[in-house]
Amino acid sequence: MALASARRVFIVAAFVSTALAVSLSSASCRVFEPSNKPLDACRRSCESKAKRQCTDNQCERGCEMILDRLVEGEGENVIACVAASPRRCTDVVWADCAARVGPHADGGPPAPPPPSDDD
Repeated sequence: MALASARRVFIVAAFVSTALAVSLSSASCRVFEPSNKPLDACRRSCESKAKRQCTDNQCERGCEMILDRLVEGEGENVIACVAASPRRCTDVVWADCAARVGPHADGGPPAPPPPSDDD
């Protein structure tokens, strides 16, 4: 009887110590998502400059939409356009502003010439 009781105590102690070790090791090795510098800077700028037009969620969505403009260094110009827009902060406003700034403001390259009639 004493042996069975000692065995139970040993099993419980082993279980508790294992559970404690697992919980401590998982807490100390927690992986944090690294900061996404262009998106974080864009979101902060949008939240401060376009707060009348955009909610925090709309700023986050818009900044993800204009990622190519952020890489080109045109993020502040796009945000200024969104902030100056009389319309609310929608995908259409973000896309329109992104198309009107930087090297893409002229509408892009001309259309190719029509095909020739030579066969």
